[in-house]
Amino acid sequence: MSSIRDKVAVIGVGCTKFGELYDMTYEDQVCDAAFQAYADANVDPSEIDAAYVGTYLPHAQGGKAGISLADPLRLYDRPVTRVENFCATGTDAFRNACLAVASGQHDIVLVVGSEKLKDRPGRGIPRIGHQILGKGNTAPGLFALAANRYMHEFKVGRETLAKVAVKNHWNGARNQLAHFQMEITEEQVLKAPMIATPFGLFDCCPTTDGGAAAIVCRADIASRFRDDYVLVKGAALAVATGRPYFDPTFDYVGFRSTQAAAKKAYEQADLSPSDIDFAEVHDCFTWTEISNIEDLGFCEKGKAPGLVEEGRTRVDGDIPINPSGGLKSFGHPIGASGVRMIYECVQQLRGNCGERQVKDAEIGLAHNVGGPGAVSCVVILGQR
Repeated sequence: MSSIRDKVAVIGVGCTKFGELYDMTYEDQVCDAAFQAYADANVDPSEIDAAYVGTYLPHAQGGKAGISLADPLRLYDRPVTRVENFCATGTDAFRNACLAVASGQHDIVLVVGSEKLKDRPGRGIPRIGHQILGKGNTAPGLFALAANRYMHEFKVGRETLAKVAVKNHWNGARNQLAHFQMEITEEQVLKAPMIATPFGLFDCCPTTDGGAAAIVCRADIASRFRDDYVLVKGAALAVATGRPYFDPTFDYVGFRSTQAAAKKAYEQADLSPSDIDFAEVHDCFTWTEISNIEDLGFCEKGKAPGLVEEGRTRVDGDIPINPSGGLKSFGHPIGASGVRMIYECVQQLRGNCGERQVKDAEIGLAHNVGGPGAVSCVVILGQR
């Protein structure tokens, strides 16, 4: 099987401020992120051959189809595809753009993720599935089922989860684009209102608006646009059942889709987990970051709590996780999150992240999992 390794380069990225963006429309977010990426890549919009837009929950403002990008950016008479794949929407849009370039179909492709979750009539994220069996379930509730099983299996307390929240808020407080730019204490996490045991308020990522963009091109033409382009080493998607709670073999201590996507991405990149210098992982809840560390192969199952407690996942640790602040602090506008992770990886690999810069970063990983656990996408990026 052919690999996309080093055939595709990221030459430009852009990202809006994440938060409660009531003064910005869906189209405003698209334009803000895309034009940042154009400028960053030194690319004229007329040079874009194709585009992918990631949106999970379309509504009146946009996100339903390719026109959500074509109209605000005037990208007419070119293929524009809308991608939706639960929380992996943004990374999957990026993966599709990379495949389009690696196949030789297009030379320069734009990827934009945008989501408006705050100013809409309903509260929270609507659930899909069986009309009776799915009644009343929520994202915190479903992830809490797995978290409780894991914490029982490996004798982990809420104090460990709190350390994840504290770390990610410390990172986010040093990120001017993050939704939450505030440090918190373990005591605040443990005393916060309970959402779904074991998750309190500070164990959950916020509901967020935001947009992010990336421009990819053939690696052999990347130097025309900038010298410090970033190479795509691997990009893999894996889908498992959306109803793991009905599978008697599901052990509730990790997600098979992440394990499968990571394995394929490492194979494409010809790398191992020990080669990764930092990772942006899907910490929709504090426990999920712990599980993801293991599912991505950074340590054995049940060992990630020890890494967290020893401070090894901090920016100055040997396995930096979510230097951006993660979903926990940066926020989670679902369709934009994966592209935002690409943005963070590129900035880290360029050495542009200031106080939260990972030292000597050469290889970065971006990961999303959603469904919960039904779909996962892993992207590995490296310096040229």
